Amino acid sequence: MALTIRLMSADSLINSMPDVVLLVSRDGTVVDHGGGDGALPLRPMGDCIGKPVEALYRESTATLLKQLTRRAIAQRTPMEACFRERGEEYEVRVSARGPDRALCQIRTLLPDSQETAGNANGEHPLPGLDRRGFLKRCKESLSVAALREKPLAVVVVQVEAAPAIAQLIASRVSEQVLSTAILRLATLNAQDAEKQLQWYLGQLSDHLLALVIETGDRNVIEACVSRVCDRLSEPVSLGGAEFHLGPYAGIAILGQDAATPRGLLDCARAAAGEARRAHKGAICFFSDTMQLRALSRLDIVNELRTAIANDEIRLRYVGRHDLVTGQVTTHVGYVRWQHPLRGELRPAEFLGVAEATGLATALSRAALASLRRDFGAFAATASNQDVRVSFGALRHHVLHDEFVDDVKQLLADGAVPADRLELRISEKALIAAGLACFRSLQRLGIRLVIDEVARGMGSLEHLARVSCWGLQLDRVWVTAIRTDAVARKVCRAGISVATALGLTPIATGVDDDAQRHALLDLGCRYGNGDLYGKLPS
Repeated sequence: MALTIRLMSADSLINSMPDVVLLVSRDGTVVDHGGGDGALPLRPMGDCIGKPVEALYRESTATLLKQLTRRAIAQRTPMEACFRERGEEYEVRVSARGPDRALCQIRTLLPDSQETAGNANGEHPLPGLDRRGFLKRCKESLSVAALREKPLAVVVVQVEAAPAIAQLIASRVSEQVLSTAILRLATLNAQDAEKQLQWYLGQLSDHLLALVIETGDRNVIEACVSRVCDRLSEPVSLGGAEFHLGPYAGIAILGQDAATPRGLLDCARAAAGEARRAHKGAICFFSDTMQLRALSRLDIVNELRTAIANDEIRLRYVGRHDLVTGQVTTHVGYVRWQHPLRGELRPAEFLGVAEATGLATALSRAALASLRRDFGAFAATASNQDVRVSFGALRHHVLHDEFVDDVKQLLADGAVPADRLELRISEKALIAAGLACFRSLQRLGIRLVIDEVARGMGSLEHLARVSCWGLQLDRVWVTAIRTDAVARKVCRAGISVATALGLTPIATGVDDDAQRHALLDLGCRYGNGDLYGKLPS
């Protein structure tokens, strides 16, 4: 069986956009909406915020939306369905937005002739991409390899940007972007076949690809996977926009890591996740230590839950400095967990686990409580009474319905004055939460800083509309500003955007004097990093 791929024109990209978007709570109440003026049968008219979906749509449609919402929240996986309403065909995609809300994107299904408009070349078949056919062929290859004692490797490629494109734009756009990138691999496959290197490709999900490579030579495997990832990394232009997929690859070898198709795929997927976490390139071979780390992460879930309940979460503070004078302007707090047996754990060792297991909001709240205790000590010892304290709220906490109330509670008793509090919120959380949340925070009189700028997909429109004080460049770009031309360009662009919007550019990861001078040359005056050492305890 072959997967049929339709290339999307600019017109069909517009057609794929949802007609109406609803932010719905778990009980089916509309929290926010966009895109509707009543012109189409499924578009709600007027202000529908606070109304149940039953008040907007027919019972069958409302029931479907509520069921998909609950499943998406419970399973943390996007849900899709098609349905008919008043003689029209519709497609709905529902994705979780925190523990209690989900985003429902509803789109009119157009006739096939319109969906494929602009595709002069028609359909482009690429064999081997259907999941069932790939798994069948994978089993056959493993059986033959085991019988003939031939080496074989299975590779899982995790396409980082695909879920973000689906959530922020549309699932069909994500599919077409990935399909366009996959088409480029056909030429590469043919070139390798001429060199007697056999491999074939399958698609496991909307963001996971798999390869079977008929060799056991690790150098040959790594070179082949590197070429595949390089080809997938090339920007995809679609509908006037440019998309970057950001692939990570994990590799498992028959006999060394597992002996069954499922075992090899599981090992390769674990290795792909390790490549993503390590940020050390796009490729990682599976090793037994990954299994130990996986078991360790399961232990961490229970231990972290206990640590939150026992009030053991703290913040570690570093100083944000004026890069010209060296003066401390802000105490910047990062989540810290002093494990009773393992010592202080790096955030990377438990933040991902917290997000995946529903503990992120509780963890962020525990850190907020620690800030309340710490502020009094800072206020008593700070030589500069204008020094602020900065807290980075976790994304799941920002998306929670009670986030603004949690901040209000922190300010209510005066333990932390509003004019001394800074909240750092990631650029992704800004886009997902919407502007209403930030306007509520602005009314509290606190300072807002958009964090992790230039990591993944961003939105200039959101940055321009939200009222904040600063933009903080992601550390990965700042640390490479002197050695990587791309990093320097990204930093320059981020600083230029901040300046153009009347915001203060901030750098994190200023580790030496050369980086400090480079940032000052680009117009960034504030930053933190190893150059200044730790704040006194």
